[in-house]
Amino acid sequence: MRINDPAAYRIGDEFDILADWRDRHGLELRGKAVLELGCGAARTTRLIAEHFAPARLVATEVDRIQHEKNLAADLPGITFRLGGAQAIADPPATYDCVLMFKSLHHVPVAAMDAALREIHRVLRPGGHACFSEPVYWGEFNDLMRLIHDEREVRAAAFQTLVEAVDDGLFESVDEAFIETPGTYASWEVFADRFLDITHTELAIDAARRAEIRTAFLRHMTPSGAHFRKPHRIDLLRRR
Repeated sequence: MRINDPAAYRIGDEFDILADWRDRHGLELRGKAVLELGCGAARTTRLIAEHFAPARLVATEVDRIQHEKNLAADLPGITFRLGGAQAIADPPATYDCVLMFKSLHHVPVAAMDAALREIHRVLRPGGHACFSEPVYWGEFNDLMRLIHDEREVRAAAFQTLVEAVDDGLFESVDEAFIETPGTYASWEVFADRFLDITHTELAIDAARRAEIRTAFLRHMTPSGAHFRKPHRIDLLRRR
């Protein structure tokens, strides 16, 4: 398991990897019970439902404000639940697959180990857990660290995965490195997505906001600000 490998990146997104791992590692979501932890605004939740048609899809979020918005969306076939990964409100061996997209590093560091043990508990034997985490590297990261420097929590999240494998909870099946294209049409679009949020309290004063805006605008072109966002994706199997 590697926290980064600049030579290994390919252009794509998590769903490209999930489809590849379905074919190569039997990561089947269709007709299965799937849990997504830390679903945020449910963008990926919708895509999971559309692309893979799980029989049961539960999506959790710790931010009460965003959770209420998700409930109001009334998406058929998706059950939204308020709660964190370190305390999953399900009996043992409930799910075939657990997904965490860019959310493990948001779990309090002291609770990360408990989160992996909870994921192990609610997975059926042989079930898969898939973790997508942003990599602390590249131009997009240089911009994002002005908002919130996540070097330490991202490293802690990776170490938690390594320890879960070393402790025998999971086996490491595969890992992938992807650069996901991202375009933001304006500063206002970027700020709404990453600064004006409710799930994390950001200590950003007017001067820092202006600094972030200046850094963002260096990337603006007539067609928007274009980035390649680096991620590492780990596939683990419950022992």
